[in-house]
Amino acid sequence: MHGLSKIFWCISASLFALHQYLPSVKCSSIELRPAKNSHNSIKNEDDSKKAFDIAVHGILLWASTGFLMPVGVLFIRMSRTSTHEFHRTRLKVFFYLHTILQVIAVLLATAGSVISIRNFENSFNNCHQRLGLALYGAIYVQVLIGFRRPRRGTKARTVWYISHWIMGTSVAFAGIFNTYTGLRAYHMKTSKSTSLWTILFTAQVSLMAFFYLFQEKWDYIQKQGVILGNEPVTSSVQITSQEENNKEASTTEPRRKSNALGTYFSRSNALNKLFQLT
Repeated sequence: MHGLSKIFWCISASLFALHQYLPSVKCSSIELRPAKNSHNSIKNEDDSKKAFDIAVHGILLWASTGFLMPVGVLFIRMSRTSTHEFHRTRLKVFFYLHTILQVIAVLLATAGSVISIRNFENSFNNCHQRLGLALYGAIYVQVLIGFRRPRRGTKARTVWYISHWIMGTSVAFAGIFNTYTGLRAYHMKTSKSTSLWTILFTAQVSLMAFFYLFQEKWDYIQKQGVILGNEPVTSSVQITSQEENNKEASTTEPRRKSNALGTYFSRSNALNKLFQLT
């Protein structure tokens, strides 16, 4: 009996300890599960926020260097292909449009650069980040050059114009190229397809290039149907009339020669007969 009581007390103590242990295990499993889910939710929130920041950064830089700056270049080119009658008025309108668009583009590029500096890992180990950094510097240099415009008629004006034109064209081409690299970087970061955005951006660039070439030649195209003061007026009607006059001249001259010879010989025969009779 004494041995049985010992066994009983051992079994009871084991069951009591197991009973005390099982709830603790159960509670610990319940507590660990929400911690794991919260960690995953935090990670998902970070990924979604990062993807959102990348999308906002891309939209701002596309609107700045991929759209507004090239359109501003088109406006300033249109002012130089205008007619002489409205040259001054159109020059002022297109100049102010060019300036406003470039200022808005610089502000959008600044906002995009602030987002990239604060929220992204800027290791500058890829083409997009390196070109973007160089593009930021070129944009602000171009702003300074634009506001330091000298007056017309000075030697500094020629140097300013060449540098402003080269810098502006370079910024426009670099911005378009960096938009493509940005779309590729977005695809690599988020694994989302960017084929549709690439096609739409290519169509936009192609349309702007066509419009640039078309307005470059528009003044020349209009002059094709206008007769200038120094150019001789020639038409198909005049050419045909000249050909007809030449034909008439060629046909009438032999007739005149034959009639003159005929009258000469007829007169000489008449004189010979008269001399013979006498």
